[in-house]
Amino acid sequence: MPSVEPDLLPSDPQIPTPQPTPGANRAALLDDLRARIRRLEGLGGEGARTLPFGLPDVDGALPGGGLPLGCLHEVAGEEPGAATAFAAGLLARLGSGAAPVVWVVRGRDLHAPGLAAYGLTPDRLIAVRATREADALWAMEEALRCRRLSAVLGEAGALDLTASRRLQLAAESSGVTGVLLQLGPRRSAASAAVTRWRIAPVSSQSSEPGVGDARWSVALERCRGGRPGAWLLEWRDGALAEPVAPARTAVPARTGPVPAPLTDRRAAIAAWANVA
Repeated sequence: MPSVEPDLLPSDPQIPTPQPTPGANRAALLDDLRARIRRLEGLGGEGARTLPFGLPDVDGALPGGGLPLGCLHEVAGEEPGAATAFAAGLLARLGSGAAPVVWVVRGRDLHAPGLAAYGLTPDRLIAVRATREADALWAMEEALRCRRLSAVLGEAGALDLTASRRLQLAAESSGVTGVLLQLGPRRSAASAAVTRWRIAPVSSQSSEPGVGDARWSVALERCRGGRPGAWLLEWRDGALAEPVAPARTAVPARTGPVPAPLTDRRAAIAAWANVA
């Protein structure tokens, strides 16, 4: 049996024994483990980046306190204007002159001034028109693999799980955020998207004459690593915000005696006659 040098024995006091992991190191290990799990689940791709909404209730429902970037999301709505405006507001925060946004449009109704009203200006936007859905999905997948872009939006109908999975994998490989804009009643039954949003218009309110700020019912129907929720939000001062109740006009206080009920007409006439 081979001999062991005394100074190499584990019981030797000269060998340092493992110390318990301090609380700070344990917290760092847990954070690293959570980040690894998020990457395995496709939540944000490389670096697990997020885009906070700046609204505590909404951010609290999302993994990591914000919209995961570098992955695929769905925005649906039966009313095209509300869902398109909501998606444009999200892309406006991602796009820049150096890293623009690609919008794969199916028709000829993409209105540049309307998108600019939600921050998505032409200098940060590349529009690609594809009439066939197969061509639109191909263009979206190829654009998602380009690391020089910040985000890619594609107008598509109901996709199967395989098609959405290809888009999700393309977004994960490059870190570019993908958005599927589904307008109308058609929607994907099963999808690899990390989040699914449903947007519906709500009547605006304003204390001034005219049309108030755009207001939407925002429903987070599915969120991988988060929890569903629903909120009433409006677009105000270039950002999503919680609605503010319109100010009410103060009614001046009445002076003098309070008129009597109409059932006592004689008392009412006498009371106002004494005031006069």
